[in-house]
Amino acid sequence: MHDEAAKNPDYTLSLERVKKWETNHGPIPAGAFVAMRTDWSKRWPDAARMENKDANGIAHYPGWGLPALKYLYEERKITASGHETTDTDPGIATSKDDYSLETYILSTNHYQIELLTNLDQVPEAGAIAIVSFPKPKGGSGFPARVFAILP
Repeated sequence: MHDEAAKNPDYTLSLERVKKWETNHGPIPAGAFVAMRTDWSKRWPDAARMENKDANGIAHYPGWGLPALKYLYEERKITASGHETTDTDPGIATSKDDYSLETYILSTNHYQIELLTNLDQVPEAGAIAIVSFPKPKGGSGFPARVFAILP
């Protein structure tokens, strides 16, 4: 959805957009890692550009939509999801301390990876994602090493 995010920083991934992707690439297989490419990582390491706040302090960056996440986790049975932004929830939501989408994912006993980079170098389908990270006792977040093996 990098084209959509370039036109609208508040773009939220819809169920319709996921189904359109599946029409072009086939059904997302069970156990998949689904990464949302927005090209937002190209703003790194500039924190202000990542947050993209307006004059009122409201952040504007893309995020997931709940119907899309429910479809991916509950119907497609994916293992995990990832994105280039700092949060699962769109910037407008996080500006209101609304992290309900991240809470949804974590409540399903799945994980997510934030701040992914180089998704523009990975094909839209067919790569194998390797995710490696420590599991600290009582930790809520930690760094991950993620790389793709290309088909």
